[in-house]
Amino acid sequence: MQRITILGATGSIGVSTLDVIARHPDRYTVHALSAHGRVQELAAQCAQFRPARAVVGSAAAADQLAALLRAMNLDTQVEWGEAALCAIASAPEVDGVMAAIVGAAGLAPTLAAARAGKKVMLANKEALVMSGQLFMDAVQESGATLLPIDSEHNAIFQCLPTTYRRVPDAAGVTKILLTASGGPFLKRAVESLDSVTPDEACKHPKWVMGRKISVDSATMMNKGLEVIEAHWLFGASAERIEVVIHPQSVIHSMVSYNDGSVLAELGNPDMRTPIAHALAYPERIASGVAQLDLTQVGTLQFEKPDFGRFPCLALAYDALRAGGTAPALLNAANEVAVQAFLDERIGFRQIDRVIAAVMDELPHGAALSIEAVMAQDALAREAALRVIATLDRPLLTAAGA
Repeated sequence: MQRITILGATGSIGVSTLDVIARHPDRYTVHALSAHGRVQELAAQCAQFRPARAVVGSAAAADQLAALLRAMNLDTQVEWGEAALCAIASAPEVDGVMAAIVGAAGLAPTLAAARAGKKVMLANKEALVMSGQLFMDAVQESGATLLPIDSEHNAIFQCLPTTYRRVPDAAGVTKILLTASGGPFLKRAVESLDSVTPDEACKHPKWVMGRKISVDSATMMNKGLEVIEAHWLFGASAERIEVVIHPQSVIHSMVSYNDGSVLAELGNPDMRTPIAHALAYPERIASGVAQLDLTQVGTLQFEKPDFGRFPCLALAYDALRAGGTAPALLNAANEVAVQAFLDERIGFRQIDRVIAAVMDELPHGAALSIEAVMAQDALAREAALRVIATLDRPLLTAAGA
């Protein structure tokens, strides 16, 4: 029986994780759940899974959750704040941690889980984007098990030999191929993207995701962050990580070898597959996902990404090559810019302009400590807000309006 903490339980990854756990009550029990502000949803999850602890983002949310749980006669301990998140991620009785808090807010508790030597199921890509070397050092020093949850990185993990997952050269790996759907605007005229609405950007053609990640998919910043994440997970340079647009989202990623072989992991686009893989690793368990029927898929298409259409992807490669705190600056500026777009304060094609301006303005220091990384994160957010204040918001109109 494995005891699991889920950081970000009310998000799409958290909900999918609980779905898989519910299918295997003989294998898993939930120790702790967290959510930032979705108190009603978290209370319902507590009623079903009866965790020992629940953590929310504020004192007011904690009071509300505690009242709901008392009304249901549940004895779940309610806490709030970053320290409480770190505590449930590193608790001695916890075996595995699903790290699914979106953005920089997930860095501290995910790092706490790694330092405590847990099985870390990593859905929070910012932990590696912002502090890759520090995070990987913590994993190595503590003996933690690091299992990627992003469908692309989970696919690469499965396609690499178990004994060489951090040494591509020794494994004969020539290239890692990250697949991307291309998002909702793959074929839309570039000049029309100035006027797209947040709702349009959040209509992903294949995956069900939160609004921030959906926008990142539309700009392909999500794929750019995954390039940086792949560098740290698998020890590959930027030149050996290639993005391939694959609209069907059936092949989740591939690994190319020096003998001419290309290994791919295929499956229906459902996050329960990589979640089940990580929960049971090295075994396999049922995920609830339907088996892939290739005769129904019919055709698989591939194309190279156009950096002119997706400048955020190019910015991510630039940040990876620059190193140091450049990826942290990139991530922070992107988070602020995406939120401004969702709030209709800037246009879709101004997201990359905000990021580029911040990257040009701020020096890229060395990422020697979490404190240094977070200081750069704060500077980038302030700079992004300054840039946003200078931009004129374009008229947002739905396609065809």
